[in-house]
Amino acid sequence: MYPTVAEVLALPALREGRPTVVAGSAGLETPVRWAHVAEVADIAHLLRGGELVLTTGVALPDDGPALARYVADLAGVGAAGLVIELVRHWSDRLPAALVEAAERHELPLITLSRETRYVAVTEAVNGLIVDAQVAELRAAERVHETFTALTVASAEPRVVLGEVARITERPVVLETLSHEVLAYDAAGTGPAELLTGWPARSRVVQVGERTAYHPGSGWLVTVVGARGHDWGRLVVVCDDPPPHRHRVVAERAASALAVYRLVAKDSDGLERQAHRAVITELLASPAPSAELLARASALAVTLTGRRLIGLAVRPRITATTRHALSTPPVLRELAETAAFSARRATVSALVATDETDVRVLIALSAEANADTVLHRLASDIHEAKTSAPALIGVGTTVTCAADAGRTLQEAAQVAAAALGSGVERPLHRLADVRLRGLLHLLEGDERVTAFAARELGPLLQRDAATGSRLVQALRHYCEHGGNKSAAAAAAHTSRTAYYQQLARIEQVLGVRLEDPESMLSLYVALLALDLTRTSEEDSPGRGAQ
Repeated sequence: MYPTVAEVLALPALREGRPTVVAGSAGLETPVRWAHVAEVADIAHLLRGGELVLTTGVALPDDGPALARYVADLAGVGAAGLVIELVRHWSDRLPAALVEAAERHELPLITLSRETRYVAVTEAVNGLIVDAQVAELRAAERVHETFTALTVASAEPRVVLGEVARITERPVVLETLSHEVLAYDAAGTGPAELLTGWPARSRVVQVGERTAYHPGSGWLVTVVGARGHDWGRLVVVCDDPPPHRHRVVAERAASALAVYRLVAKDSDGLERQAHRAVITELLASPAPSAELLARASALAVTLTGRRLIGLAVRPRITATTRHALSTPPVLRELAETAAFSARRATVSALVATDETDVRVLIALSAEANADTVLHRLASDIHEAKTSAPALIGVGTTVTCAADAGRTLQEAAQVAAAALGSGVERPLHRLADVRLRGLLHLLEGDERVTAFAARELGPLLQRDAATGSRLVQALRHYCEHGGNKSAAAAAAHTSRTAYYQQLARIEQVLGVRLEDPESMLSLYVALLALDLTRTSEEDSPGRGAQ
């Protein structure tokens, strides 16, 4: 906000006096708070610091110790500099004691070789200072208006951080108190360079105040939280100590972020949002970029040199519980449960909600026992008291970040297939879902849909027209491998009545159920039908109905 001594010396009013810096050049970047004319030697006790003292030197002593004490007093109160006119007292040079003392205290000492109108100098300097103060006030007002609007609108972190980066022109990062990056704006610099090794770098940066500059790292840090519950830190990366307005920007941004979290408490937390962004890109990108790998690393999940395993945690929301449970809150609950279980097992993991399940990508070292880790996670998730029981699908283990999307997709397909199987296991793998897994891989294929309609269409129409339950009778028959007695018992129907149903099915479809290929084709059609119905039930919005 204030001009420096060097900037003041460049003013025309001072340039006319032909200024020369004779000592204390190290302090030329000192801010000048005011310009003050003083023709007495004991002026120091009247100063407040930051003044550029202007004098003709007529009242200054000539003896060395007194001059050294005069300079020491000025430096002691924080004067910005001393300007002496070489006209009335000293005509060609200053006493050596005066120069030596100024150099020792790094107090800029400037001589003017021509008579100078000090009133013009003070007007110019103080006018410059006032203009800077007015500009600072206007900038502060703009900051206030900007962040008030963001706070009222409950702006998302990326928007808030974007404004911080725009105003300060410096990179900014929002992290958790455990030093995981939730959001960032690189301000035009390389994101990979900004985020690489972030958790380790951040742990060593500790400040004692809510807002403070850490010179060692070049970080301006402010704590983020509300109502006494701190949950994060906002970091503005600065090369030099930041001006006061940047501290104000950081503090106002922290307030806006705290309000956003309070207002958005019913949606995914910032940590889940950050994880979801990385997982989404892993699913979409066959070759993860250096920036994406750095973002994952900044979330304390290293994707290189690790064994990666995808999991899909899906709530078992049945037709009877669907009306009482809304899918998004259940998924958020399961996501936090999965994240807590991973932390408890000291496993690095990305955890995020999807439309139908919770996606988890765990990163294991080469020494870790994958089966032990998976079963511990599954045990913790199943034992948690969540609103709906969980089903966990597991993808294959991969060793390359480029294959992370594949193991995540496999896990989701396994979970979807296992949900329709009715079989309960702590974990479901590709080998467990077999034919159902194959059909889920073909989900959405029009040929599969057409096959199911061709095989079961007449039977579905008969049930719809007459209220019969021939499709369900056929399902029992296929699930029991053609064992009519077992199928009748499962259908809670007498064998005579059940046999009549089977005969009617053969009549409607024009097939012999005892033919192995017919039974296989019909069973595949039933599984495909289940897949279609499950997809319809899991479509967005169904969970809230």
